[in-house]
Amino acid sequence: MVYLWLRAETKAMEHRAALTPSTCKTLLDRGFKITVERSPERIFDDEEYAKVGCHMVPIGEWRKAPKEAYIVGLKELPEGETDPLHHTHIFFAHCFKNQGGWTEILSRFDEGQGTILDLEFLNDAQGRRVAAFGYHAGFAGAAIGVDDWCHQKLNPGQVLPPYKPFPNEGALISYIRERLDRAVALNNGNIPEVMVMGALGRCGKGACDFARAVGIPEEKIIKWDMAETKEGGPFPRILQAEIFVNCIYLNQPIPPFFTPAMLDGDRKLSVIVDVSCDTTNPHNPIPVYSINTTFDKAVVEVVTKNPLPLEVCSIDHLPTLLPRESSEAFSRDLLPTIIDLEKREESAVWGGAEALFREKVQAMRSVR
Repeated sequence: MVYLWLRAETKAMEHRAALTPSTCKTLLDRGFKITVERSPERIFDDEEYAKVGCHMVPIGEWRKAPKEAYIVGLKELPEGETDPLHHTHIFFAHCFKNQGGWTEILSRFDEGQGTILDLEFLNDAQGRRVAAFGYHAGFAGAAIGVDDWCHQKLNPGQVLPPYKPFPNEGALISYIRERLDRAVALNNGNIPEVMVMGALGRCGKGACDFARAVGIPEEKIIKWDMAETKEGGPFPRILQAEIFVNCIYLNQPIPPFFTPAMLDGDRKLSVIVDVSCDTTNPHNPIPVYSINTTFDKAVVEVVTKNPLPLEVCSIDHLPTLLPRESSEAFSRDLLPTIIDLEKREESAVWGGAEALFREKVQAMRSVR
């Protein structure tokens, strides 16, 4: 019997869940055992899990879970802890690409003989991720990008208000479409150009779909992907779009898309949304900011001397703007792979994830 333990997320304003009540119901019917930590932040009420038969426990009890339980989550573990980790954790660890703090988190698992099965690196035989939040990340990122451009027109010089989750895509679209109509009217009827980098991937498709949904014409949606960037950056064309949405998946060093010095010249660009959010990656192709923003302070100003502002949104969990829809889509895609835990030793997906973890542990040992 496979035992899953869904931990409560501790990241501020994280409302998504890796396992939804509907997914849990399917797994329970197959004979899985599931414990769910109660959470006031999760978009799904505790009662929704209890109703389908999950065992409910207080927040943080995963530390006392039986060794055989898989600890399932989404975002990083609580900050400030250094104790060894003994369980097998399934989550987005954000430590396999040498991000900030990567050696610390891996050493905790190494010391405790635990394992990370990283959700970002669950790949099928063709190398495609079995489940990803990419579409909703791009969708939400484009939404904040367009909304920030609107705010610059409607409330110049004022701080962008905090965001709270929207109940569904329709509500988000309606809210921003109304603001866009007013902002365009103040902009002499000129609709902003939205440039999407990585437009052919799931994330880029989400960004383009949102732009269309709020009424931005196709000719104002500039779609770049590998064909347009094969010669390598910098790319001055980016600076001529009002809004730039970066949706690439960074897995190797690439030249920067633009340099800080380029921002002092002629540009129309006033909003950057770095959906990819490789803030601490040494090869971040947007080298004009160094912090992650949050939903309560969604953008950071990176150019202050130029009359035209330039703000960056670098929220690293954008899909939580639409927590119910994004969770349902992700959990549905993940379900077949979770079911394969019944025969994990035969699964290429899980085997590949564990092999990658072992490789990263060896790399960590070599530098500590």
